[in-house]
Amino acid sequence: MSAASQVTSSAAASFSSSEQAAQISDSANEGYNSLDVDSFLQLLINELQNQDPLDPVDNAQMVQQIAQIREIGATDELTTTLSDLSNSQQLVTASGLIGRTVTGLADDSTDTTGVVEKITVETNDDNQTRSVKVHVGQKTMQIENIRQIQTE
Repeated sequence: MSAASQVTSSAAASFSSSEQAAQISDSANEGYNSLDVDSFLQLLINELQNQDPLDPVDNAQMVQQIAQIREIGATDELTTTLSDLSNSQQLVTASGLIGRTVTGLADDSTDTTGVVEKITVETNDDNQTRSVKVHVGQKTMQIENIRQIQTE
């Protein structure tokens, strides 16, 4: 095997292992980010049930884990509140556009200019996401796709 081919195969091997390390790190972060309160409580209960009776969990560790439970709950509540606030703000902004001339990208991917006649709120099948749409003539566009708002 030549020196050049050894360097090439060595570089490929190190690239492959660093790629694998990045993937493992990314998947570990996804696991922590998707952990909700119920999952965390289930993990804590399993830990308590399976701990060594001769070497139980330290009280400081238990207090720290309870604090983490509260932090996860508070973060979930804050996320929900901010999402609701954002949705309400979109609706208020859109309602202020009724009667104004707007230009933007319609849902059928055409440039549209006209007077906003009404506002609708559409939700997906599982009611998890909603979008505020403005109606200009026979076309609709999401509020995020408005490029220009003109005053009459």
